[in-house]
Parts: sequence; structure tokens; C-alpha cells
Amino acid sequence: MKDIRTNNIERFLGYSQLYDQNRPIPPDDIVKILTRYFGQRPKRVVDVGCGTGLSSFIWLQQADEIIGVEPNDDMREAAISQWRAQQEPKNLRFMKGLSDHLELESESVDILTCSQSFHWMDPQPTLREFARVLCNGGIFAAYDCDWPPTFTKEVEESYQSLISLAESRVAELAQADQLAFKWNKEKHLQQIRDSGLFLFSKEIVFHHWERCDAFRYANIALSQGGLQTALKLGANDLQDAINEFQSQVHQAFAGQSQDILFSYRMRLGIK
Repeated sequence: MKDIRTNNIERFLGYSQLYDQNRPIPPDDIVKILTRYFGQRPKRVVDVGCGTGLSSFIWLQQADEIIGVEPNDDMREAAISQWRAQQEPKNLRFMKGLSDHLELESESVDILTCSQSFHWMDPQPTLREFARVLCNGGIFAAYDCDWPPTFTKEVEESYQSLISLAESRVAELAQADQLAFKWNKEKHLQQIRDSGLFLFSKEIVFHHWERCDAFRYANIALSQGGLQTALKLGANDLQDAINEFQSQVHQAFAGQSQDILFSYRMRLGIK
């Protein structure tokens, strides 16, 4: 498990700016849904596997205290840079930490979230730790964006082909002890239920529109961990496929920004 954990953390080295500048910002629906389930304004929200903080900043006006927990130094530094750029809001801080060993008091957290990160965590030890820090009635929510973002058939097929090619190159080039491991997102809800730690659980689906130009849409694909891993492993032959994908995206956008649909799935448990 130690090697898997290390590989999963290191997978996100070296492209924090690409990630931060192009990934979708989690929609306000997340804050509204979870706050309604909790029944009042949360005093403390903890965002585990927060990456560059995109999923932490959405709580700035909606919680008394927000803590972003991120084990990857590059990603966490990008989050801190954004925090500084926003005049260092007093109710938000970022800390290094692991999902199954949070340096937080028991029953001290109202809402705990994992934005596109829970599949990189060993689910049952992580859920036990989450249940430890959550107050009674506290909420855990893991939410994920479906890839690729909804646009056109041709662009989406090209996106999927590029990511599949990258993943196949990783499988060819990486040593077994270098491979990251992700748990099945489709089993998040079952993992929550199997833990026996939550009195209520469900899956919620929703969507969010964001304005994108061709550069951003293409860069969302380039920010995928599998593609970045393949490039770091020396899969230089991917560049032709990347160039072809970028060209196709630019042709489809025809020099205009477009409204792009991002679909989300949130699995939650209430302690």
C-alpha cells in the first residue's frame, strides 16, 4: 500500500498550473446541496485531496473555516499561491496530509469533501478516518466530473482516443512499482455503505455549464493524469496525437468560445 500511495501522490507532480487554469470550478450546487443536508451554515469544512484548491475556494463565503488537505507539494503550493492572490482569506488554510491520517480532532468537522480525488484513496481506512473527524450529523461527499466534457461527437471521440492511447503507453513504459492505482468510482456509494459508518447515503447527479475556448477544452484533456504520466515516461510519440486532437478542437470551436456542459456525480454519506 505504501508504494501505491506514493505513486498516486507523485502522479500529480509537474502540471499544477495546467490543472488549475483549465479544470472546471466545482459548481455552487455542491455547496447548496451539502449545506441543506447539514441544516445550517457549517463551522468547519475540510476538502481532502484538494489539489490546487479549486474545490476549497467555493466555500469561502459559506463556511466559518475551510481546510484544504493535499499530500502533493506542487498542487498544494499552487493552492497557496491562489490563496495569496485572493488576499489570504483568514477562514481558509491548506495543509499537507493523507486521507487516512488527518491531523484533526475527532468530531470536529461538519462537512468533508473529496473533489475528483476519492478514487486515489484506499476507501475503507479513509472512510474510518473521515467518520472519526466528522461530527454526528456530519457529511462526507465524494464528487466527480465525467470526462470528456459534453461538446460534439467527433471531439469527444478524439478526446477519449487520446486518453486511451496515453494509458496504453503508460502500461507499456512504466515498471510495475511505478504504477498508480485508482479505485472504481462507480463503487464509491457501495464503499460508503459497506463501511457501516453512515446512517444515510445516496448518489446525486447534476450538471453545470462553463464557457470554454478551444485552448481550454484541449488543455482539460492535457491535464489528465494518464496523459501527463505518459509524457513523463518518455512517450514522445504521443505528441502527434496531441497535435491532431488540438487541431480538431480548434476547428470545432471555429475561433469562438462555447458553453460546455460538465456532468457531475456526487456520492454522500451522513454520519
